[in-house]
Amino acid sequence: MTATHILITLLGQVALLLWGIHMVQSGIMRAYGAGLRRLLSKRLGNRFSAFLAGFGVTAILQSSTATGLMATSFAAGRIVDLVPALAIMLGANVGTTVIVQLLAFDMTLLSPLLILVGVVAFKRGGQTRIRDLGRVAVGLGLVLLSLSLLTETVVPHEIGPRTREMIDILTGDPLICALAAALFAWGAHASVAVVLLIMSLAAGGIVDAPTAMALVVGANIGTAMNPLMQSLGRDRAALRVPVGNMLTRLAGAALVLPLLPLLTQWLTPLGEGARAAANFHTAFNLALALLFLPLLPLMAMLLRRLLPERAMPDDPSVPRHLDAGAVSVPSIALANAARESLRMADVVEKMLSGSLEAFESGDRKKVSAICASDDILDRLHGAVKHYLMRVSREALDEEHSQRLSEILAFAINLEHIGDIVDKNLMELADKKIRRQLSFSDEGMREIREMHNRLLNHLQLSIAVFMAGDLDSARRLVQEKEQFRELERIATERHFERLREGVPQTIETTELHLDIVRDLKRIESHIAATAYPLLEQSGGLRRSRLT
Repeated sequence: MTATHILITLLGQVALLLWGIHMVQSGIMRAYGAGLRRLLSKRLGNRFSAFLAGFGVTAILQSSTATGLMATSFAAGRIVDLVPALAIMLGANVGTTVIVQLLAFDMTLLSPLLILVGVVAFKRGGQTRIRDLGRVAVGLGLVLLSLSLLTETVVPHEIGPRTREMIDILTGDPLICALAAALFAWGAHASVAVVLLIMSLAAGGIVDAPTAMALVVGANIGTAMNPLMQSLGRDRAALRVPVGNMLTRLAGAALVLPLLPLLTQWLTPLGEGARAAANFHTAFNLALALLFLPLLPLMAMLLRRLLPERAMPDDPSVPRHLDAGAVSVPSIALANAARESLRMADVVEKMLSGSLEAFESGDRKKVSAICASDDILDRLHGAVKHYLMRVSREALDEEHSQRLSEILAFAINLEHIGDIVDKNLMELADKKIRRQLSFSDEGMREIREMHNRLLNHLQLSIAVFMAGDLDSARRLVQEKEQFRELERIATERHFERLREGVPQTIETTELHLDIVRDLKRIESHIAATAYPLLEQSGGLRRSRLT
């Protein structure tokens, strides 16, 4: 086999290994992602319980990057203190060693069985979770298959003397080995896959024990780079957890790399080849956890001093909750988008309140301020929309997909309300001011009542959006029917005043009818928040026609 053939074969087998790990992680995230996030958030009382929570979640998920994003989100959102968040990362680092220890055993015969069972579950599974678990089984089967193929490819007798000499040169310096493995782990976004590859190299005799250990150290550093790189550009407080995690890895590397010959003598009796690399991976992360867990309060103080919080920007159109690093974890990303949508609702509420004041006071500055608020609303809507489009579709289950649609629909309806207020109501307010018109007392009272109802309904729609309460959704739709009746009565009374010859009514008849029409349109967009929930529960008719 030529060197080119060996290289292409190795690259394909590594790609298969990475894809198998990806299938395992995405399948588990789809099946249990929301539950794992809830489990993680409920076990943050102190650093020790947080460590166990991080270990347990990552042992199931096998992605310290995903766990790190959750911990960073909790810390940035002030849901958890910095010390437990750092403890989660220490637990997550130990949790990634579980599958490495399991796969260090010879389980080659399980590969075809896992792929068969996984394909049957994925194709024939009636429930979504069964299909997701089938995806996990196929991923595990592919991982085992790729490890077997890698071991067969890299056996010593298939490596020529020149290739062997080049490998010896590249692996002669532990620091270079660690750096190379760190870059590979960072690019692969999966330290588990890199460690498994190192185990295959060690099992095939391509690298000796000290070199394999140096590569494992580098893989641990590389996986800490992923959450750090994804947190760059955010608030400084959001950087504390990934920076703290990186500091622990670098400190461990600085302690371990000079001691590799001694560590090799200690760990060799416990196993050789792949087993030695797996044992060192576990021992490295356990040692870091034992060393830094008591020191986390001091580390938290250091991180707060190095990364002080910056004041939030005064620009209200700048998103505050759209964490770019969380788009790969749907449960976190959707929660962030929902929080930003609530900021849009606050802007809409101010615009509705301000529009009533503009009609009552005739203040041109109020009209200009409301038009400026619509620009804020448009920018927030665009940010939420583009953020939701970036959420990983592969990790979305049916529940997450439904929630994404609800958030997007809620944001779109809020943006439409803002357009109606800006381009219709404020144009009418400006016309009223320019022509020095005034509504009749009864006409103004009708407009005021409709505005107040809209504000109350907006608050009810927010409750439906956040809590998903079915009774509130029914009430919101019922309020829409009552609002339609209110609009009909207001129109009839307006025509009665016209027939009676009320001067203000005659002067403002077009303005009044247009305002009532636009307020009704706004009510329709508010009530639309209830439709997805009612459709799921079967609470809506297909048509109002008899």
